[in-house]
Amino acid sequence: MFKLFGNKKLILLLLGLIFFTALMGISSIEKRDNFIWPEKFLKDSVSWMQGLIYRPAGYIAGFFENIVDLKVIHEENKALKLTLSQYARDRAKLNRLEEENERLMEELQFTEEQKKINDYKFHIAHVVSINPDAFNDTITINLGSEHGMELNMLVTTTDGLIGRISEVTPLNATVQLLTDFNDQFNNSIGISATVLGSEESFGIIQSYDEKENVLIMSQINQNDILKEGDVIITSGLGKLFPEGIEVGTVLSREVGDFGLTHIAKIKPAAKFENLMEVFVVEKPGM
Repeated sequence: MFKLFGNKKLILLLLGLIFFTALMGISSIEKRDNFIWPEKFLKDSVSWMQGLIYRPAGYIAGFFENIVDLKVIHEENKALKLTLSQYARDRAKLNRLEEENERLMEELQFTEEQKKINDYKFHIAHVVSINPDAFNDTITINLGSEHGMELNMLVTTTDGLIGRISEVTPLNATVQLLTDFNDQFNNSIGISATVLGSEESFGIIQSYDEKENVLIMSQINQNDILKEGDVIITSGLGKLFPEGIEVGTVLSREVGDFGLTHIAKIKPAAKFENLMEVFVVEKPGM
């Protein structure tokens, strides 16, 4: 210990520190504008040292603050994505509901108009399945014999005739679409048809041409008034099917296979894709 205090350099260093510390204390108590040179030297030295210490510390603190900010931004972006995803789902649902509402309003208007034309009862049915077999175009609806469905009841959309009921179970019914009609395979019952506004015209809808996407109306008399552009409806002859259901529009007329009668190509009034709701036509007394 005596050797330590005997070191002159160490003693001088300690005295210098005590001196400068005393000067700083005095300067902090008295507010002065003028400082002696030791005070100035000491203040400059302290400021320089503080700069060396605080600048890197500021960088480090800023780095960690940036990390925290990035985490906050990440969480905000995640929440924003969830919000946008929910908005997209809600918007899609709203669009679907708007389309359904528009479709149902159109169907309601259709049934109201039909009531003014005839005394038919239209049973609205939902399509529950579509047969994927290309050689058997049928759909299944959610109405069956318990709901009054019977064989050969005509089925339509708001646009026109699409087919007939070919099978019935207690809770469901199978509808044979007009696109499945083919007289060569004897898989369809001919539907008698006529020109709208005329009782003189007559023909049978019994086939569908898949290549041209047209119905074939056959057994047309050579002197029949039917012509291109005429609207074809069911005639009701034979009392099997109700009359007045729109079938389509005449595209062309030509001589039949044996030259005795004519045939006409009919553009269907209804579409057979994306069927969702259909109407089963019930005529009282039939």
